[in-house]
Amino acid sequence: MSAIGADLAGRLRPLVRDVPDFPSPGVVFRDITPLLADAAAFSDTIDGLGDIGAEVDLVAGVEARGFILGAPVALRLGAGFVPVRKHGKLPGDTHAAAYALEYGEAVIEVHQDAFRPGQRVLVVDDVLATGGTLAATVELVRRTGAEVVAASILVEIAALGGRAHVADVDLRTVLVY
Repeated sequence: MSAIGADLAGRLRPLVRDVPDFPSPGVVFRDITPLLADAAAFSDTIDGLGDIGAEVDLVAGVEARGFILGAPVALRLGAGFVPVRKHGKLPGDTHAAAYALEYGEAVIEVHQDAFRPGQRVLVVDDVLATGGTLAATVELVRRTGAEVVAASILVEIAALGGRAHVADVDLRTVLVY
């Protein structure tokens, strides 16, 4: 389990702004839109998230900002991309997992045929807070018989302890708050 390059973190940190009390009172939202708007920073972010030192078959990106980050990581790695969606957004047969958020509860889903047994998967998301979303995503991937090689996260909110919910995953983060 590791952080991804202090130099990269130093360049990117000023491009993530804090938005207090969003989406609910007491929550500090980490807004990555300034980072996404900076072409060089966005490219460096994608490189950092994809630098896991292992080959993967698929990248699973978690709705919604995990799509923005995960799809270009998949392209850089020469891998396919699988969207992990909120409940009710995918047609056809799905696997679902419920989880707790910092400010509520939710359900995510993937198509039942999204992963095949033995495929190597990198999970990409924007924020690791309480760990519920990432743990649910890992559960969905593993339920299909695929292997979670690593998880790459842009922002980790360390005080919320999310890392503990995925202790058996090679977890890599770019920015730790």
